[in-house]
Amino acid sequence: MSSVAKKIQEQQIQEQQKSVQTVIIRKAKISFGEMGLICVLAIFIAFLGTRVISNQAEIYKTNKSIQMTNHSIEEQTRLNVDLKEQVSELSTYERIWKKAADLGLMLNENNVKVVQE
Repeated sequence: MSSVAKKIQEQQIQEQQKSVQTVIIRKAKISFGEMGLICVLAIFIAFLGTRVISNQAEIYKTNKSIQMTNHSIEEQTRLNVDLKEQVSELSTYERIWKKAADLGLMLNENNVKVVQE
């Protein structure tokens, strides 16, 4: 009897091991609602990406316009300074006396009036 009891006991142990080893693994499927949420999220991310890129493009255009305006202001300022220097060079007393003499004008001290700038 002891060998029969031993065999029964071994069979029970083997059945327990078999039942423990057979584990069913199921894959989780994505439901229709979850798929919809994923699609909405993907569309939202694409929309935000497009907005960010479009805003960056507008910022770039604005900065470029500002730089061009600053450049034209600097050019105009430089031109104004050059013209002021030219005016000061052309309005020297020596040059005026020389031009007056070339045109045949003479200095009459009775007709001279002082003009201040």
